[in-house]
Order: sequence, then C-alpha cells, then structure tokens
Amino acid sequence: MTYGVSLPDKGTFDAWRNAARRAISHRIAPDQIDWNSAGGLFDRAFLPETPGEHAARVPQAFMTLAQSVIWHSAPERLALLYRALWRLDRREGEPLSPADPLGRKLSLMQKSVARDIHKMHAFVRFREISAEGPRRRVAAWFEPTHNTLEPGSAFFARRFGDMDWMIATPRLTALFVDGALTFDQGGTKPDLPEDAAEKLWAAYFVNIFNPARIKLDAMQSEMPKKYWHNLPETRLIPEMLAAAEARVQKMREAGISAPRTGAAAVSERYRASMPQPPEQIDTLEEASKAAAQCRRCDLCESATQTVWGEGAADAQLMIVGEQPGDREDIEGRPFTGPAGQLLRALLSDAGIDARTLWLTNAVKHFKFSPRGKRRLHRNPDRGEIAHCRGWLGLELTLVKPKLTVALGASAAFALTGDNRPIAERRGEIETGLHGGPVLVTWHPSYILRAGDPAAATIARDDLARDLAKAIAVIYERGVEQLNQRSYGVTKYAPSGRTRGWRE
Repeated sequence: MTYGVSLPDKGTFDAWRNAARRAISHRIAPDQIDWNSAGGLFDRAFLPETPGEHAARVPQAFMTLAQSVIWHSAPERLALLYRALWRLDRREGEPLSPADPLGRKLSLMQKSVARDIHKMHAFVRFREISAEGPRRRVAAWFEPTHNTLEPGSAFFARRFGDMDWMIATPRLTALFVDGALTFDQGGTKPDLPEDAAEKLWAAYFVNIFNPARIKLDAMQSEMPKKYWHNLPETRLIPEMLAAAEARVQKMREAGISAPRTGAAAVSERYRASMPQPPEQIDTLEEASKAAAQCRRCDLCESATQTVWGEGAADAQLMIVGEQPGDREDIEGRPFTGPAGQLLRALLSDAGIDARTLWLTNAVKHFKFSPRGKRRLHRNPDRGEIAHCRGWLGLELTLVKPKLTVALGASAAFALTGDNRPIAERRGEIETGLHGGPVLVTWHPSYILRAGDPAAATIARDDLARDLAKAIAVIYERGVEQLNQRSYGVTKYAPSGRTRGWRE
C-alpha cells in the first residue's frame, strides 16, 4: 500500500513532523509514502490519524537539520528527511554524517537554505507606501530560490518592529501589522510606488564605489545576478564599471593631496597632550611610574596595565622574557603565569633565589586576541619591540647587570637586534645592543607548548643548563674562564659594567 501526503505552504515543518511521527509510529517504510501527492486519490491512502505503538527517538541534530532542509525547494526533500528518520530509528548507519551519501545530500540542502535566507536578509528592498495610521508602511518584492520566506521573516519582525510591512514572493506573502506576523498566498510582483529613499541609497552606493578595486567575480559571488532586477542600485553598476578606468586615472593624476591647513598644529597639540615621561629618570621607581603612562604603541589600549620588571635593584643577573601573559597582565607582575612558574621552579632547582634577580620583559603590555572569554597570546611585532626597547634599555642602565639572559626570540631580538632562530644560538653568549653580554636560551613557554614529551624534556634540560651557565659566569669562573672550557659559548671579553641606552 502507498500512502499519499499533502502538506500546506504555511507551517510546512510542523505539518511534516506530525505526518512523519504518525508514519514512523506505524513503521511505514519510506518506499510506501508519496510525500508529493494528496491522500485518497486512486491507489493512495491516507496516513492513519492516530499514532501507533512505536515511539521513535531522534537526536537534536536531526531536528535542527530537518527544520532547515524542509524549506528547500527540491520536491524530494520530504522523502529524504523521512528516509533519514527511518534509518536513525532502525540504527542503520550514520544518515546524518557527511560521509554518508544521504547525509551529504541533506547537509548540502541545509547550507543552500541558509545561504538563501542570508541573501533575503541582504537583498530585500522596501519601498514606502501610504499609511492611514501612526505606523509607517513599507512593502517589498523578493524572489527566493527556496521556500525561505517563512523562516527568514523573523529577522524583519525584529528589525522593523516599529512599522507595518509586507514581503511578497511568488509562493507566499509575509504580512507584519501591529506587531503580528502572518502569511498569505503569494502571487505576481505588485506594482510598488517609487520611493524617494531609493535616490538617497543610490547616491550612497555610487559614492562608496571604489573603481580601483573592481573584482567582478567576487562581487557576483556575493550579489548574484539573479537578484539584480529587484535591486535599485544594480541598475547603476554598468555605468559605474564603464567609467571606472577614467576615474582611476583621475585618482592617479591627483596623487597625494597636501595636508589640510592647520593639521600640523592639531597634531602638535595632540602630542603635547599625551602623558610624557620625565626628562630625567634616576630610579627604577621613577621608571616604573613613567612606563605606566606609556602610549608609544597601540598595545596600551587593550592591555590591563603596564607590567614593569621586579626584583633586586642591584641584581647581577637580569632575565628578559617576551611580554606579559594573561595572568601577568591582571596581576601587574612578570613571570607569574604557567611559563613564569616553570622558570621560577628551574631557578629554585638551580639554587637561585628569584628575589636576587631582575625579572622583566622586552614588551611591557600584553598582546592578545580575544576568543570568547579567553585571551590568546600573540607575539609582538618588531615595531612594538622597538617601541619598548627604550624601557628595557632604561632597566639595563639602572640595574647594571653583569649578565642578561634572553628567553626566546623576541627577547633576543630586543637585546641584540639579531633575529636568527633560537635553535642556532641557544647557549651562546652574544654582545647586546647595550654593549653587555647576553645569554640566549629557550623561553619556558616553548617547553610548555612542545607536543612531544621527549622534545619538552630536552628543552627543559637545555634551559636548566643555560641558567646554571649564567650563574657560573657571574659567581664562579667569569665569562673569560667559561669560554676557555667546552661550554659551546661564543667568546666575549667583558669590559667593566654594562652600558644602557635610551631612545
């Protein structure tokens, strides 16, 4: 026996769900249902009015898929959905998986419906019509690819809830009157009056058109030609394209315009209004207060605060990292996050009291990308490192360390100006831009990010060995004696205390 089902144009999903639920409850196979035929004609029978004994259970993913695919224009969509329901109920494979032919077909239908709704939201153009009451009245004609007026109208009800509107399509017409959304039969394109707002929109469209950046393929992928005949602005496109080359030539001939009169004075006043560090900084406390007002780059706009160095003001060893992390940005202290905790643990293992060192970073503000509630670390670029190099040089001048340890590539570049990979330099002592010795090694975060446990162990041992070398240089043998042994470091003959630099 074959059952025939006829679904209404309005409320199609609810009607299909009720019919499918009754069919599956009586275990009616997909091949026994004709979803595109009225029941009771010839050899077609009606579906049972009452549900059967079997109760099918489906995952929420199927309901989400069905609520989208049901609006597709393909007649077979109803049969495909019921076949997926049948297979889910009988646990025959994975009908929702893109790897399954049925699942892939349904997934493509779902994406096509979503794109059609997006296009409707973008390309519906209302025209104002006469209104008798206090609410404005507008109307539009649209020709969607699929039956998407019903699911897509909720957007317009939220967006234009303060006016009455109508969207007519060949299949259905959406009516929003006094805050209530209803649907009626569709038809042919109504005769809508000209709207003065269209002239304003056309003028805006012409003025934002950039003739130097014409990409027809990209434009038509976002605004397919099938929508053009209902968009008032598209009638201007041929003329704008024809004149594009001439407009580009005029732009070339015009060249760069001169600054407006008074622009220099405005810039000077703006710079003068920015907080400036004192001309003479003699202590680390003064330097910290000055850095707290730093506006040399844009990182200060999103970071919580400037994170200045901490430790002993007369430390013989300075350790420089890349930049503060999320934890450091909140607490205002360097090396308190996971990488900092690892560093402090290695220092403790080496018998080094972190309070006797000066701990700081090459960049003083946290650079990140927001991801929901998380702030993901981003490496500072060369410009940001250069802007902060003055503060690092000030720390070197005031602390006067005998040796500086650079943790990672950013710190090594800030201290030496050399951007070679750390793997080529680790364990070497180089001459810094300030004239003093710089020991280059891994950043603790490199160890934490290592996916291979064996590689992480090797890097951890390397960092521990380099910290031990730093202590040997300062307290035991000195740089010259160390270089006479086979520690694999570059020879460096110190000439007294290190020199700082200013920018």
